[in-house]
Amino acid sequence: MPLAHISMRAGKPDSYRQAILDGLYRAMRETLNVPEDDQFMTISEHSAANFRHGDAYGVARSPDVVYIRLIVFDTRTVEQKQALFRRLADLLRERPGIRPEDVFVVVQDAAKENWSVGHGLAQFA
Repeated sequence: MPLAHISMRAGKPDSYRQAILDGLYRAMRETLNVPEDDQFMTISEHSAANFRHGDAYGVARSPDVVYIRLIVFDTRTVEQKQALFRRLADLLRERPGIRPEDVFVVVQDAAKENWSVGHGLAQFA
């Protein structure tokens, strides 16, 4: 049950954004055992004036960097998260052509009782 948000600079075509969403979904399915059709993802686009990146931590990023934030159940292992990072960078390099240096991912853990996916219920508590 990941909740994903992607931030990126504005100006890319729809097909580029769809490729990011498709790659993220595929990587989550393959590495985090996300169920079929578990797709809760958004993209926000920002003008150049409202989007910054740096080269901290020895990574030379370009203006095409994408910031991906995933909120997941706190049951995922370190190994699953590491596999996600690798697989996602590989898939986004293939399509839409994002350099692995430009795939910036943060995974936040949330306890199952903190989720309501509709009807005002805590389905996983």
